[in-house]
Amino acid sequence: MFKAFKSKQMLSRNIGIDLGTASVIVYVEGKGILLKEPSVVAVDTNTDLIVKIGKDAQAMLGRNPENIEVVRPLKEGVISRYDVTQKMIQYFIRQACGNAIFPPKVVICIPTGITEVEERAVIDAGTQAGARKTYLIEEPVAAAMGAGIDIISPVGHMIVDIGGGTTDVAVISLGGVVVSESTKTAGDKFDEAIMSYVRRKYNVIIGERTAEFVKVKIGAVYEHGEARTLEIKGRCRIQGLPKVVTLSSKEMLEAMMEPISAVLDTVCSVIEKTPPELVGDILKNGIVMTGGGSLLYGLDKLIEEITGIKTYVAKDPVMCVAMGTGKILGMLDNMPEGTLDLSKMRKMSY
Repeated sequence: MFKAFKSKQMLSRNIGIDLGTASVIVYVEGKGILLKEPSVVAVDTNTDLIVKIGKDAQAMLGRNPENIEVVRPLKEGVISRYDVTQKMIQYFIRQACGNAIFPPKVVICIPTGITEVEERAVIDAGTQAGARKTYLIEEPVAAAMGAGIDIISPVGHMIVDIGGGTTDVAVISLGGVVVSESTKTAGDKFDEAIMSYVRRKYNVIIGERTAEFVKVKIGAVYEHGEARTLEIKGRCRIQGLPKVVTLSSKEMLEAMMEPISAVLDTVCSVIEKTPPELVGDILKNGIVMTGGGSLLYGLDKLIEEITGIKTYVAKDPVMCVAMGTGKILGMLDNMPEGTLDLSKMRKMSY
């Protein structure tokens, strides 16, 4: 009888959620990362019912009928559609936990600098979605842990986490954030910059998915040894007819100039505010980049050139935040809901 109870209890595992503007990544205690889905939901506007979530909803972008609205319920790192976000989180918790008898404890990542009201909205959304308790952790802290950095040590580390909706830059020491800034310029703004450039130079309108494809394939902020090209299709603004244009990676340098400048300004601003003792640590340890935006070609080289500090991209940067939440899941006993204070944890198992 005890074995049967224990077996059922094991069905309930704590989970960590990287709740991003572009994607949701779910880490399940004892199992690792089980889900990575786009943060996209399709809603029937006639009935307000959820039609599709994740990849299935993303496939409907630009192809949806009038009665189906395809939305991203998170905008610039925070909840913009509470009811839709709650149902999306509920869906992913069920996908991760299966037929668990006991509801899980859930750790959700948040950008630095969000308001108490926004924090409360995330906690409420997690609880309403079925979490037994909901905890929050700042994204740069989780990203640093996921990158294998000892954040508890009295040594300064600088993290640049570039997601879909926000870029979080932070200096971390003794388990806490010493200095941080967050900007709404991130992956989505990179896509918008490409769309704007193609519209301005070629009089061609392209969609979000095409812009993202361009960014992934030839997006660059530092010159390649040899220029890369990509043929894309869009609609001519003048004739209204389909049109094919060929873009090069050199053009991306111009297209990306404005959003990348905002990211660089944020990095430099955080360095300027960092205590001198920690600046010395950062010069020694370098700047660590995480998040999908860090994969933009040459961004690490550009930051290094501007700051004079060695900069490198973490191993598997897209998964760092989710992996960081996973390292916290075994430490939640007797901890109150809300934002976790890791500075109180003397020892952390990596």
